This record gives sequence, C-alpha cells and structure tokens, in this order.
Amino acid sequence: MFKQMNSVLRRATLLIVLQFVCFIGFSQLNLKGKVTDKSGNALPGAAIAVKGTYLGTVANSYGEYQFTNLKAGEYQFVISFLGYETQENSVKLTESKNLDFKLNPTAIMADEVIVAATRAGNKAPVAVTNLGGEEVRKQNTGQDIPYQLSLTPSLVESSEAGNGVGYSALRIRGTDASRINVTINGVPLNDSESQGVFWVNMPDFASSVDNIQIQRGVGTSTNGAAAFGATINFQTETVNAEPYAEVQSVAGSFNTFRNTFKAGTGLINGKFSFDARYSKLKSDGFVDRAFSDHESFFASGTYYTERSMLKFNVISGDQKTGISWWGNPNINTDDPNDYEDRRYNPAGEYTDENGVTRYYDNQTDNYKQTHYQLFYSQELTSNLNLNAALHYTKGKGFYEQYKEDEKYSEYGLDNLVIGNETIEETDLTRQKWLKNDFYGFTYSLNYKKNRIDASFGGAWNRYDGDHFGNILWAQNGGVPNGHQWYLNTGEKTDYNVFAR
Repeated sequence: MFKQMNSVLRRATLLIVLQFVCFIGFSQLNLKGKVTDKSGNALPGAAIAVKGTYLGTVANSYGEYQFTNLKAGEYQFVISFLGYETQENSVKLTESKNLDFKLNPTAIMADEVIVAATRAGNKAPVAVTNLGGEEVRKQNTGQDIPYQLSLTPSLVESSEAGNGVGYSALRIRGTDASRINVTINGVPLNDSESQGVFWVNMPDFASSVDNIQIQRGVGTSTNGAAAFGATINFQTETVNAEPYAEVQSVAGSFNTFRNTFKAGTGLINGKFSFDARYSKLKSDGFVDRAFSDHESFFASGTYYTERSMLKFNVISGDQKTGISWWGNPNINTDDPNDYEDRRYNPAGEYTDENGVTRYYDNQTDNYKQTHYQLFYSQELTSNLNLNAALHYTKGKGFYEQYKEDEKYSEYGLDNLVIGNETIEETDLTRQKWLKNDFYGFTYSLNYKKNRIDASFGGAWNRYDGDHFGNILWAQNGGVPNGHQWYLNTGEKTDYNVFAR
C-alpha cells in the first residue's frame, strides 16, 4: 500500500512540476520604463523597437513606454530620438521588470530633420508604414521600387517586362501614380506634366535609401502633387560614423544581373562625410525584347556642426529599355500554359517586302535623369529648427519606333512624286524626344515640445519641358535630313504653403 501511495505522490509531484514549467514557458511578461536624456529630462516621442522584429512603441508625453505580453528570452532593443545617439541594449527577460534608457545628445545635427516636415508622426490620424534601413536592405533585390514595396498594405505592383525590372508601376488602395505624392528628402519627384513617377528612370535607387514612409490615404502631402491616394517619402543615405566599402552582385532569372559598388568616408574630424554608389543593371525580361540596360550613381557630401547641417546630393539614372507598353493581345489565349504566347510583344513588329514578319531591333526607350539637391538645416532653439532646400532635375531622352504605312501628310510633308506615280505612304523610323528642367526650393519650420509637434512651410517649383519628334529614315525617301514634324512645350509653375 505504501508503494502505491509513493507512486501516486510521485505522479502528483511530477504533474505539479510540469504544470509549473508550462506556466513559466508560456507566461507573458511586461517591460516598462522611461526614456530620458542624461539629465533625467523626459524624451516624449522616443522610439523603442525590438531589433529584427516588427515590435515597437513610442514614449508618451512623460517619456514612458511599455511592452506587454512578451515571452521570456533575450531581446535587443533599439532606442532612438531626434538629436540623440541611437542606443542598442540587450535585455534578458525572465520576469516582468522596469528598465529606463538614457540617451546621449549627438555631437552633430541629425539628418532626420530634413524630412521632419513631410513625415507623419505616430499619433497622426493617418495609416502609416515605416520601413527602416534594415528592412529596405532586406527587400533590395535589384527590382524597381514598386516591387520592393509590394509587401506593404494595400499596394499592388505591376511590371511591363514581367520581372520587376524596367518599366514598373504601383497602385495604393486602387489609386494610380498620378494621385500618389512622392518625395525624396522632402523634394517633389512626381513628373509635373503626367503627375506620375517613372521608376525606370531611377535604377537601383533603393541602394541609396535609408528609410521610407508610406502614408495611405490623403496623408500630409506637404510638397508636390496632391495625394488623394497615398504619399511615399524617401530619405537617402544618412551619416555613417565609420568608413565602409561594399560590393554587391545579384543574379536572377531571364539573365538579370545587378552589380553595385558603395563606399563612404565615415565622419571625418566629426564634421564631414562623403558617400557614393555606382550600379549597373541588365535583364532580358520575361516579355520578348523587353530588355533593360540601366546604370545609375549616387553621391552625397555633408558638413555637420552641432546645430546645423549643409548637405549636397546627386542622384542620376541612365536607362535603355526595350519597349513593351503596347500590351499582349493574346492575354486571353485558350492555352494558359502556352509560354511563348504569354511572352509575345507586338512592339516593333512589321512585315518586309517578302511578307515575312520581322521586328525592329531598336524599338527602345532611352532617358537620362539627374537630380541635384542642396539642403541647409539650422537648429534655432532646442525645440525649433529651420530647413531649406534647393533642387534641380535635368531630364533628356527619347523613344524610337518603326512605323508602317505612314502618310507623308501626317508629318507635314508633301507626297512623293516619282514620274507619273504619287506615293502617299512610307515605312519609317522616328524618335519622340523630351527635354525638361525642373527646379525650385522648399522650406519648413519645425517645432517640437512636450505634446506639441508643429510644422509650417512651403515650396515653389518650376517645370519647363520641350517635346519634339524627328524622322530618322523613310523607306521611300522624300524626308529632309533631321526633319522635325512637331514641337511643343509644357510649362508649369506651382507654389504652396502648409501648416500642421
């Protein structure tokens, strides 16, 4: 009998121990505390994130933060606040605890002040997605920006070449690019005529981006095109304290290759920093003849002091892309597994004199766009700073086409007369050109203290674009050298002020 009782006791003890172990294993722990400066002053709005996860919170008006329902384990917390050095702390949680963080002020002005006026805060009534540097780097596979943002809510991407390289586009909440406001460091990027953004003109831009904010809906839209659908704000490279150099090579399907070289000096004498990048990207594309041959570079130089910053950026992209924007008339083919049929591209298709279908081998889009940006930021008081930016964008390019049976009269030319025969049509190749200049300035005053986070600013921008067309060759002749059959201009001046 005693043996049976001992057995029962052992089983009961084991059951209790197992229940206790399960309770420990699945218990939910809390972590709370306060974020202050070295003098103990609260830092409201400080961001506290768990590295490598999507967990994060923001300190309240008293600098207090709280995490709930954490599992036991080791966490790497990243604490950041504008004007202070970012801090990383490793914390091992075995029970709920209080933990305070104290941040050191930076010896230089933070780059984040440049985009302060265009960003929505954590308490703004706007649906916001923030992508930090680590997330941007993880998504950067060499594809265009729409594909790198494809995992964010309510965003749908598309690619004319079929593999995310070349001409690509995005929609947010169903709204097209003409109603999505895009800025780079607070400078408008949307084309002033179409209101959209042509991502093909910015190859491998993500390799020079430090962080991104996407606002779904009306958003702040402080500068540039109206944002009925969304706002996307990019910030390029921020200060790197240490020198660095890296080479990246990426290979993918359809002979896609991207090679990138990046280097930076780090902070020199606590005041200067220089960063540069060069990228070369090639792809055959999924769609027939929808190739991409792109290159780009980024250069940045900054002068820092404790209360001011002067920064100059150059962003340039040069692209040659096989035209594939006519679409595929075989999209509703009876055989969805017909691989060749789905790759069909009608661009440049013509019939020669023998009735053989051929394709013009230079049916291409060619464009070079270079952005110049100069920023100046000054801390007027501990709660007030001033930002100003001058910008200039130069664009130049064309697309080339083969056209069959074109009438001379449509090009302002007389019919060709040979003997008694009058020829009204000819096959020809032509180029449609665009040369444009976009320039202006932006400014903002930003005030932040306790529960008040306010901005006032504005912008003035001017766009001048020339459109013209040249005929390169005509099968039947009759076209003067360098004949230009149209010329028109697009001019636009816009200015705005805002307060929030």
